[in-house]
Amino acid sequence: MISALVAAMKLAALSFLLSLAVCGPSLPNATAGVSQPTATTPAPFSIDDFDWRDMVPYLFAAATLPGEEGIRTMLENSKVLVAYVTRQVRTECKPGNPRCDSNRDGFTVNGEVTKRIDGIVREGMFHRHKTSYVDYALEGKTFPFSEIAAMRSDKREDAYFFLQLADHSYTAAQLQDKYGDPYDTDIVQWYSVYKYRLASPDYTSKAVFEVDPTDGAVLKIAISLKTRKHR
Repeated sequence: MISALVAAMKLAALSFLLSLAVCGPSLPNATAGVSQPTATTPAPFSIDDFDWRDMVPYLFAAATLPGEEGIRTMLENSKVLVAYVTRQVRTECKPGNPRCDSNRDGFTVNGEVTKRIDGIVREGMFHRHKTSYVDYALEGKTFPFSEIAAMRSDKREDAYFFLQLADHSYTAAQLQDKYGDPYDTDIVQWYSVYKYRLASPDYTSKAVFEVDPTDGAVLKIAISLKTRKHR
């Protein structure tokens, strides 16, 4: 009962922030830049390694897939989650470790990362209000994000991706240095909101960055994608 209530509250909070990403006027697009994520991260992952535009192709793919499959597509191709799980694997998997023996036949870091992300999706999947979603906490003092979530509408070809930052080290000024000026800004529940947009003939994708007005720190990131139906 308690776990169901917590899940409902989290879904409501995620849905509210993500709803901001699907509203607002259609103004000039942000510059698109797409790169492939990798399952190995030689250097510590930082906020600068994240670019919301990298997720757009995977949200587009997820929007056309069934709920669980779509969510798996987003999470398996998220640089943030891949970097986080890769760090876990490199730390935990050692020769002779009964929980994760790196000397076992067929072991690879990439394979173990994929296996663990599949487990996160399988064990964390919720279905509520015709929405499938996974909400996963990212632990570790040195990791730049503290929470990741992916959502897929069961009724429409929509996909959503959410991140919460671990601290107040990334500012709105850095945000604008990377992505340029937002196409729209707003104030919602005391927080500043910066909105960015990408569009193609096949979809419209928007990103919302929630900013603490007291110190200008970015707190949360929500990305949405809606497909366009061709007549």
